[in-house]
Amino acid sequence: MNKRVAVILSGCGVQDGAEIYEATLTMLRLDQRGIDYRCFAPDIDQHHVIDHLSGDVTTERRNVLVESARLARGEIESLEALEADDFEGIVLPGGFGVAKNLSDFQAAGADMEILPLLRDKIEDFREARKPIGLMCIASVLVPRLLGEGVPVTVGHDPGVAGAISAMGGLHRSCKVDEIVVDHEHRVITTPAYMLAERISDAASGIFKLVDKLDEMMEQ
Repeated sequence: MNKRVAVILSGCGVQDGAEIYEATLTMLRLDQRGIDYRCFAPDIDQHHVIDHLSGDVTTERRNVLVESARLARGEIESLEALEADDFEGIVLPGGFGVAKNLSDFQAAGADMEILPLLRDKIEDFREARKPIGLMCIASVLVPRLLGEGVPVTVGHDPGVAGAISAMGGLHRSCKVDEIVVDHEHRVITTPAYMLAERISDAASGIFKLVDKLDEMMEQ
């Protein structure tokens, strides 16, 4: 029976949803390693919608699950349907949807709150000691999701690193093609587009994250 991983999306588009390249590279590497995956997203309104051509906030209203379905080619379920018992691991790609839809980090910084449904679902994976992978800005969620003292990385960004520290997390500087692993809490993070200047830069760290996740699912 193949291993299965849950992939949590936060919309579709780097400025107001999931980072498309990060999500796609994650799914590609899972598939290359013969790991089945299923995408999930919360059935909620986006914080706002950004025109990715102009960078302007629009007056549109969009749904996170509906937008994430674009990225998942329609193969997606509401986050409410996620059951940790059905999977051996979980991955959260980045993108500003993490900081706007899955949390309010974009506005609140170190005072942020996590979407309660996401917090509850991640807690199920943590309690079952199933590995959790996060990339890019998603790593900032760890102190609120998993508690203080868990080492993570967003690369070298001093502002985000400072927020992680203020929340009781441990930030580790990291190159784009590297990962930070906490074996005790079974957490893997990589900078991805916090540092990447091209898609191949992001791929190097994301592939290592998925490879380590695969290894930890066997432990």
